[in-house]
Amino acid sequence: MAAARVKVPPLLAHPALKASIQLMRLDRPIGIYLVLWPTLWALWIASEGVPRWPELFIFVLGAVVMRSAGCVINDYADKAIDGHVQRTKNRPLATGELDPRFALYLFVGLLFIALCLVLMTNTTTVITGLGAVALTTIYPYMKRHTYLPQVVLGAAFAWAIPMAFAAVTENLPKPMWTLYIAVLLWTIIYDTFYAMVDREDDLKIGVKSTAILFAENDRLITAALQAFTLIILLTVGSSFSLHWPYYLSLMGTAGLFGYQQFLIRGRKPARCFEAFLNNNWVGMLIFIGIVLSYSVAPN
Repeated sequence: MAAARVKVPPLLAHPALKASIQLMRLDRPIGIYLVLWPTLWALWIASEGVPRWPELFIFVLGAVVMRSAGCVINDYADKAIDGHVQRTKNRPLATGELDPRFALYLFVGLLFIALCLVLMTNTTTVITGLGAVALTTIYPYMKRHTYLPQVVLGAAFAWAIPMAFAAVTENLPKPMWTLYIAVLLWTIIYDTFYAMVDREDDLKIGVKSTAILFAENDRLITAALQAFTLIILLTVGSSFSLHWPYYLSLMGTAGLFGYQQFLIRGRKPARCFEAFLNNNWVGMLIFIGIVLSYSVAPN
């Protein structure tokens, strides 16, 4: 990712529409990628390398819709504090460009679209999807009550994994939860990097995060979590009988994790944000490893 923001096309540049795009963070697609990669991991593994087009459509669009819904409810919850944070002070609800009631209507509309998508699957997926709605709704409020909102975000971002398995197999096999835990830990890592960007502002306004909780141990703890994530991903490979391209991708992931630690060594906000963005390549690399693993598997 060379940049965090993409240019809004002229046809979408009407002030209210442009503000809505910004509210849903569609101009900053990194969050979509970070939700989408583990979703694709799960779809490929659950379908043993041959996912069906309807499920791909449902889950790719679902990743966009649910990430957008999460951004909308997050900004609604933070509308009174975003103006005090340098990075978020220009968000549409913080500036008054959009009415908070509109944000709520948009959130409900996005959830309705997500419901329509999940109804195209099966009963197990619909029931499992209730967890995604609950986690997406409560996450923004966790930063006021706990120093571990990143754990709730991880649970939300990883929830596409049980949903993908439910859609493909109508079952939630035990090894699937190993993959879920790996994604949860990975999310805690990269969102801690993200929280390190705002740590000074968050301390002033009383917002909690793992970056504040870990304090001067942030590098050590995130490095330990990266090691645990890799170990768990090795277990995933064994559980689902993945082949050498997958393990090669984990070697590359280890290198990317090392690079992220290099980036945050001075705890400079811009470098921490770069480390956060670098996780797009982690997700992509593991996905390539999974796809190639099934391509080299014996028939």
